Amino acid sequence: MVPTEEPRIRAAIAGRRDAAESLLAELLPRVRNLVRYSVHVDSEVDDITQEALVAILRGLPTYRGEGAFVSWADRVVVRVTFAASRRARAERSQVDVDDEAVESATMASEDEAPDDCLLREHMTKLLERLSDEQRRALLLHHVMGMSVPEMAEELEVPFETVRSRLRLGRAHLRELLFREVGQDAVML
Repeated sequence: MVPTEEPRIRAAIAGRRDAAESLLAELLPRVRNLVRYSVHVDSEVDDITQEALVAILRGLPTYRGEGAFVSWADRVVVRVTFAASRRARAERSQVDVDDEAVESATMASEDEAPDDCLLREHMTKLLERLSDEQRRALLLHHVMGMSVPEMAEELEVPFETVRSRLRLGRAHLRELLFREVGQDAVML
């Protein structure tokens, strides 16, 4: 979103339903993809996406306009997604049920080449095989562009823990890719 979005954001904060609907409709694909990349169970994606959109709408008055709106929205999505993951993990441990990933289909944008879509789908499947901590670290750093100190604050873990998760996540991803594609294709 570009600075021209400011009036629409202000209108949504002021309670204009059309502005809020337009803003959320534009954010929906981005929010859904971030949630999908962060959780293992596809059946939870829609619920967490809805929860994240509600959190964005409720949190609009706290947006100060100091950075890009989508970056602010991404951070809200990350917080909601991590909270939902913690709740789900707690529920699974109480019931002692281990839900595995069902499917990892990704939404392709209209301007995306078919090869890009296949690569994204393949990378998503590989990311799902990483631990939650490693996958989140890689997503926050490489997809959302967060620095290591920002990630440490967001994840509420020490700086060195974040660096370790990134290093181990990259190594594990390289290993998985090497096994599937071969040595020549591994350029991570």
